[in-house]
Amino acid sequence: MVSELLQPFGAVEIKRMFGGAGVFYEGLMFGLIADEGLYFKRDAGNLSLFEEAGLEPFVFRTKDGAAKEMAYHQVPEDAMEDNDVLIYWARIGFEAALRVHQKKKPKKRR
Repeated sequence: MVSELLQPFGAVEIKRMFGGAGVFYEGLMFGLIADEGLYFKRDAGNLSLFEEAGLEPFVFRTKDGAAKEMAYHQVPEDAMEDNDVLIYWARIGFEAALRVHQKKKPKKRR
């Protein structure tokens, strides 16, 4: 269903992982489907947008019970009903994934 809703954004891939699924575009994971919710990537460049909208980060429990926050925030409730809203947040998440990817150092060849 999420891939259908994101069709106007582009050809996204949904890949199962860790009891949920990753949302990928052009090889970069920019979204997360978990606990019946959809979350998009955040970084320093878009964190304020998520916070201003009152959107919560994705948090999971480790084996020892500790809470671990990931760099993904939930999408607004109306995003699943309004495709323009969903695509807006998808672009914000993908732009964050691009920025994070560009900051990574290239792997050294052996």
